Amino acid sequence: MPNFNYKAMTRDGKRIEGSLEAADRRAAMAGVERMGCVPLSVDETVAPKAKSAGSFWKLEAAKDMKAREVLLFTSELSDLIEAGMTLGSALNCLASQGGGEDAAGKTAADLRDRIMRGEALSDALRHHPKSFPPIYSNMVRAGEASGAMTEVLRRLVEHYERQQNMKEKIVAALTYPLIVLVFGFLTVIFAMVKIVPQFAKVFATMGQALPVPTQILINSSMFIKNYGIFVAVLGVAGAVYFRRYIKTPEGLYWWDGLKLKTPLIKGIIASGTYAGTAYTLRTLMANGVNVLQALKIASETCGNSVIAKALDTARERVTDGTTISGPLASSGVFPRMMTDMLSIGEQTGDMPGSLGHIGKRYESEMDRNIKIFTSALEPILIVLVAAVVGFVAVSILMAVFKATSVMGAGR
Repeated sequence: MPNFNYKAMTRDGKRIEGSLEAADRRAAMAGVERMGCVPLSVDETVAPKAKSAGSFWKLEAAKDMKAREVLLFTSELSDLIEAGMTLGSALNCLASQGGGEDAAGKTAADLRDRIMRGEALSDALRHHPKSFPPIYSNMVRAGEASGAMTEVLRRLVEHYERQQNMKEKIVAALTYPLIVLVFGFLTVIFAMVKIVPQFAKVFATMGQALPVPTQILINSSMFIKNYGIFVAVLGVAGAVYFRRYIKTPEGLYWWDGLKLKTPLIKGIIASGTYAGTAYTLRTLMANGVNVLQALKIASETCGNSVIAKALDTARERVTDGTTISGPLASSGVFPRMMTDMLSIGEQTGDMPGSLGHIGKRYESEMDRNIKIFTSALEPILIVLVAAVVGFVAVSILMAVFKATSVMGAGR
């Protein structure tokens, strides 16, 4: 299909430029008018051909947006539509921001062009699955059917803000322990490679039997110095193999199950996933998505394969499309409190409200678990680092004291 460059005037008198695909020049002019603009010039151009398949995939990859970019994109799109812009004009405005070269600009331009060709926004979003997950396109579809697009976009903004806040809390809780462990590990390696060998040379000149802890320390130092590179290579190879393994369905299921059982972090992972699942279901059901489809989308976006499998099993067992608390309770994955609150929502007919209360409860529980995690981990790390450093110091001092005592006895 031919590509056309156009210049147009918006309702507020602003001149804009862009490009779109159309069957002919008349169809291109009609497309510009559907954007709510007055076409000034529309000229056909030859679309540049991709140099190779590799460059094509590189271009497609560049269009993927991160969650924070999707949040900003949705917020700005909602503001523009609420201000009175048509959908095409709003997308064109977003496509022109920042020169249109960033991921959001390219995505907005593609969505604009697809809408100009007659596609619905919900269908156009499905061409960018990595940027817009199923929950996004399904909610937009519900907004198109109900005519409440602005309200749906606002709810999507709230959904992404909650997800982003929960993610940032978990990352912040894990950042401090990770930094301490990395610097502690590097400090110990430096001591074993640079400092301990110097003491080993001094002790060797004395010609005396060393205490057992000192000998263990020196042997460990020599092993790391001589074979450390091989250990590092094996460690990297093991990490690569592990990453590949957990990308398989079996490996991912095992890894997600382990995270739900590991002390200290299981409370954070579980409560965060429960809260996210509840908020997702509430957002979908409040916008008219049926229960079965909502469960399917929740299983695809919950982020834990064990919980996703439980949601899929519950969806298969739901026969009347309304009752989900029973199948979820029988899975053994979800806590009794959560399924009981769901049951109350089913009885009162207010599932979105009940799911909102569940989300708030487990989000608060996640915050408490994060505080417990950080409070417990700090002394654990201090004891661990103190034990390693203390062993190195005591081992060296024992050898020094023994040498000093021998020298004193010789006098």
